[in-house]
Amino acid sequence: MKTDLTPFEKHGRLCVKGTDLVDVKGNLVRLHGPSTFGLMWAPEYVNFECFKDMRDDFNSNAIRLAMYTVEWGGYCSNGDKEKIRQIVDDGVRYATELGMYVIIDWHVLHEEDPLVYADEAERFFDFVSKKYADHENVIYEICNEPNNSGTWDKVTEYANRIIPVIRKNAPEAVIVVGTPVWSQNVDEAADKPLAFDNIMYSMHFYAAEHHTYIRNKLVYAHEKGLPVMISECNITMACGDGVCDYEQADKWMSLMDEYGLSVFVWSLKNNAHSSSLFKESCSKTSGWSDDELTEAGLWMKKYYLELEQ
Repeated sequence: MKTDLTPFEKHGRLCVKGTDLVDVKGNLVRLHGPSTFGLMWAPEYVNFECFKDMRDDFNSNAIRLAMYTVEWGGYCSNGDKEKIRQIVDDGVRYATELGMYVIIDWHVLHEEDPLVYADEAERFFDFVSKKYADHENVIYEICNEPNNSGTWDKVTEYANRIIPVIRKNAPEAVIVVGTPVWSQNVDEAADKPLAFDNIMYSMHFYAAEHHTYIRNKLVYAHEKGLPVMISECNITMACGDGVCDYEQADKWMSLMDEYGLSVFVWSLKNNAHSSSLFKESCSKTSGWSDDELTEAGLWMKKYYLELEQ
């Protein structure tokens, strides 16, 4: 629960120790907060009051900034790079002012293989890791959801290019690496982990679709000592829509609690998808009441309020 200290004042710079994310005192830290929707599609939610409400009313200690790469308006397609970088900068600034942690997410999706835009990624992460080199609250997620042609060998090749770029500028920053099949196959990473320290591996789940088979991958990876972060999840279908499955969500929550995992919920938006945190009729970008939250939004709030900030 919230204390007089901000999350960053309480924990300081984080690092990876074994399977855990720990603070400057070596204590386990579980980052938890919302992921934004695509930054270029919903920039209005990147505002100080929104982040403050997420911290104070939803007990979040972090925000994930989802920066799409190739979809309409994406950073590597037809997007306005300068404008997108400004939204990222605003997000980092608000999170920093509020003493929250923030993930800059290079949101690989429809290109499948992160190597497709590796040159752009290299330039982007060189830029942001220089810009935020003295920001001890910034975490870099270098590829959201490799899939299909985005095999673990391809991700490894990509990570071996991008991680040294970040390390050159921000040598102590935590870096999160996506895993194959929409960041579900953490078992593959566990069998062949990267040769870097201070790395976490992302796993995503959507409880209405991902059940025991996917959870077993997490169990396998954890038992092999792989540090995993749930950098995206919800209680809906993987498409972001459909029914909310509370029974499967409870099973996921029990496992996340057992392993002490960080968990980010998709998404900070009010569209018609059941994974949105706010009802479609709610135009507010801060100051929400519970009756303006969706089922997913209420679930996230209840779960986060049970966690330490």
